[in-house]
Amino acid sequence: MSDWLGLSGRRAVVTGAGSGIGQGSALALARVGVQVVAIDRDDAALATTLDMARAADLPIDGVACDVTDSAALSRSAADLAAVDILVNAAGIGRAGSLLDLDLEDWEAVLAVNLTGYLRTAREFAPAMVERGGGSLIHIASISARHPQPGSGAYSASKSAVAMMSQQLAYELGPSGVRSNSVSPGLVRTPMTESYYQADGVAQRRDAAVPIGRVARADDIADVVVFLASDRARYVTGADITVDGGFSTRLMGTVPRPGFDG
Repeated sequence: MSDWLGLSGRRAVVTGAGSGIGQGSALALARVGVQVVAIDRDDAALATTLDMARAADLPIDGVACDVTDSAALSRSAADLAAVDILVNAAGIGRAGSLLDLDLEDWEAVLAVNLTGYLRTAREFAPAMVERGGGSLIHIASISARHPQPGSGAYSASKSAVAMMSQQLAYELGPSGVRSNSVSPGLVRTPMTESYYQADGVAQRRDAAVPIGRVARADDIADVVVFLASDRARYVTGADITVDGGFSTRLMGTVPRPGFDG
């Protein structure tokens, strides 16, 4: 597969790489020969990813950095060689209805999930532009199109990420740099694990997905790897839904007498 993808020897930065989709993406890229720099603000989580990489003899280095800290991000970027691939996977959530949500929580989510993605793109994309090629991949969500009640700024942030990715694709396309987003559905990650600890939730969530199970991080990471490769050379400005068919269920929730099959 590594030969087919042609990624061996390329360099990538993956944010939010301490856990979940970011961690899965960092490991998946390294498995096909990409030299990965994993970025996360959680030292302990980042150490876990690096331990996993060492155990599997994978080429991953780590940098502890908060994507909301422009100065720290710039310093980290200055210490790194130019990269070919950027995966924006850092993300947080804060619960609350829009009318009741504390604005500090709204701004905190946008600072990581949206502005943090722009910050990293501004740090790493210019070198791609100079070299005439590169791939930006941003983790959005199906909640970008299907509002998730009670989740504060999360849906709005992911919708904005998908549009930001398209705008980057338009602006950077002439330079050979591609930008795409990936929209996962239900994924079992450390950020969502508490949901699955409630009685019956894991079984009900699995049953809600046509494929029959909630995604793992590597299900999303495999799509990230494809988008990073030249096999996706004509794919830019796209948002790839990776949800096991979950978002196809909408019309099935509407009663239609006589069409129950």
